[in-house]
Amino acid sequence: MAHTDQTGKTSRTSRISRTDRTTRRVLRREIAGTIGLLTDEHDFRTMRRYRSFTFQDHAAYLHQIEALLRERATQGSHTTIALFDPEEYADYCAKAGLDPDAPASRTRFTAELAAHGPSVPYEGQPLTDLVPALVDEAVRQATWEYAATLLARLGRCSTCGEDLGRAAFTRASSLLARVLDTAPAGNRHLVCSVSRSPENLLSVLHADDSADGIPDIDEAEALEFTSVLALGLATHSPGGLVMRISPPSGPDRIHGWRLRGYGFEPLTAGEVFDAYCTDVENGDLISPESNVDYCAPPDLGDQHLPPGHHH
Repeated sequence: MAHTDQTGKTSRTSRISRTDRTTRRVLRREIAGTIGLLTDEHDFRTMRRYRSFTFQDHAAYLHQIEALLRERATQGSHTTIALFDPEEYADYCAKAGLDPDAPASRTRFTAELAAHGPSVPYEGQPLTDLVPALVDEAVRQATWEYAATLLARLGRCSTCGEDLGRAAFTRASSLLARVLDTAPAGNRHLVCSVSRSPENLLSVLHADDSADGIPDIDEAEALEFTSVLALGLATHSPGGLVMRISPPSGPDRIHGWRLRGYGFEPLTAGEVFDAYCTDVENGDLISPESNVDYCAPPDLGDQHLPPGHHH
């Protein structure tokens, strides 16, 4: 009888153990993960100064990362890829009093990246597609932060006390809405450039047609784009906006405006052609694209501000 009792106890323990393992597997699928990715060879070599970072070859490291991503996706786990910057990591450890040569410190830094840094979700795409998207996201976020910082530094109007950066952002939002509202049907690709010292700012916005007629716009892209445009308007910096429209049928259409004062000045068809068919590096002519029309932009309507005080 004692033997029978022990067998029953063992059987119950085994069932509980299997249940626990099954539950943990289910819970594991509920945990979102983040991988801090070293996208280039230089950053990879920088991290090799830490003894706890045991990877030897960047290509092999990327291969293993991709295999891990596929494995997690097969298990039903969601993974976010964050851009791991070794210099930012070293600064983070110094400020937090952490040992940079410890895996736990890298884990904590990666968790911070997931919350605040540039990242993209893994959706089964190859790493050759994911890395450029991650770098673009990092550039987008850095551009937005830079433009937002400069707008905040403008302070308040000495006459009326209004926040100059906020007023410029409102003005830029209104102008962007007019551009999109008056554009012909089709998927729109907008580029805003602002000449600043020490470097120029460039922002891109995609606005694709949707079934309900409302352009499908990424909010983060729109925020960055509007901030860059607002900075150009507020500081009266040289710059412009170009919009390429790909309609359901027919050739693509390209329109453009230059920033002038606190608004836009339309480019003629010839000016749009010259802008697109001139190499910005050396001024040489570039052959025009086929199946593309270089056009004067649609009428945006009255852009003039109402009478009274303006910044």
